[in-house]
Amino acid sequence: MPDLESYSAYMNIFLFLILLNSLLSRFAVINSPVSLAPGVSGMYFAVAFMIVFTLWYGIWGALSAYFGCMIGAGILADMPFSLNVIWSLADLWQVLIPLAAFSYFNVNIRLRTKKDITIFILFAVLINNLTGATWGALMLILTGVAEWDTFSITFQGWFVGNFITSLLIVPLLLRYVTPYIQQTESYVKGYWF
Repeated sequence: MPDLESYSAYMNIFLFLILLNSLLSRFAVINSPVSLAPGVSGMYFAVAFMIVFTLWYGIWGALSAYFGCMIGAGILADMPFSLNVIWSLADLWQVLIPLAAFSYFNVNIRLRTKKDITIFILFAVLINNLTGATWGALMLILTGVAEWDTFSITFQGWFVGNFITSLLIVPLLLRYVTPYIQQTESYVKGYWF
């Protein structure tokens, strides 16, 4: 069981990741907005880093993805708070799904085998981003922020952008940066510690 010093280190990482995810989210939304969909980016590269941070730092990374989305793509995009709280769950699903799958299937996060790569593609590129895009687009519509006729363009913009960035950025970081992260005390082998 971690001591007070370990908790302090995880809290520092958590706060740093919230800041980093907020900046990445905001930059992506400003740089590549999907028309008629506030807070949605057609090239939301922040999700790739959020996935990697979650695989490295467990729940600390997942929660920082949620709060980073709330701040960067929600609050800074003037999204209503009541919508932002539920809409930002999309980023949480997009990182929790790979974390749960990697843990359940005992995947080496350095993607060493065909099984590792298959699980990665299924759960960190396809299923998680389909879930996030569906959730996010539906929440915008169900809360009246967007109209039903914008669902298709919002969903497609969200999914395609996340698919591309997840497929290109995540494997590089997992393969080449993970060995260095795993040598640190901050690396989380499970969900919390």
